[in-house]
Amino acid sequence: MKPLTRCKSGHYYDSEKHHACPFCGVPIEEDVKKTVAKKPGASGDEPAVTRKVDHNNSAEKDSAKTVGVYKRKLGIEPVVGWLVAVKGPSRGRDYRITSERNYIGRSETMDISISGDEMISRENHAIISFNPKNSTFHLLPGDSKRLTYLNEEEVLAPELLKSYDHIELGETLLVFVPFCGEPFQWKAEESKE
Repeated sequence: MKPLTRCKSGHYYDSEKHHACPFCGVPIEEDVKKTVAKKPGASGDEPAVTRKVDHNNSAEKDSAKTVGVYKRKLGIEPVVGWLVAVKGPSRGRDYRITSERNYIGRSETMDISISGDEMISRENHAIISFNPKNSTFHLLPGDSKRLTYLNEEEVLAPELLKSYDHIELGETLLVFVPFCGEPFQWKAEESKE
């Protein structure tokens, strides 16, 4: 199990995958306590080990890491839209969409993790992408044997998403709600030097 970071609001998430809490957007502090999974074979009585990670330590930074345009300019990975489950085991739950590719599956490692629906593939059932250069959203099929549907039609190639389109994965029906587009775009704040 990977170490998880806890934000100020109490949410746990993978800080190697997200630079801010994907649930509430709280950025990682300079020194963050991480909970590390127990070593295999450790007794159940032993507490989880904690360690402090200095995110400013150059030995822990990956200078060759690819960083999205919004993340680089704003310092966070802002929401660009949402999926809202209107049918299925996760009915009523919302899922954040961030810039560029968002992988959908049941696994906690997915950008959009829809747990509880065994008909959704564990990894890469489908992909939603947001292109920050032209403010468009697309739905792409993933690596799953199972199909993904957009407004009742199977998705075999990238399909343009429009406001309130219906996406069906397994027993789950999602409604797409864009945030970024023509009326709004995230912009980097100008430095006041």
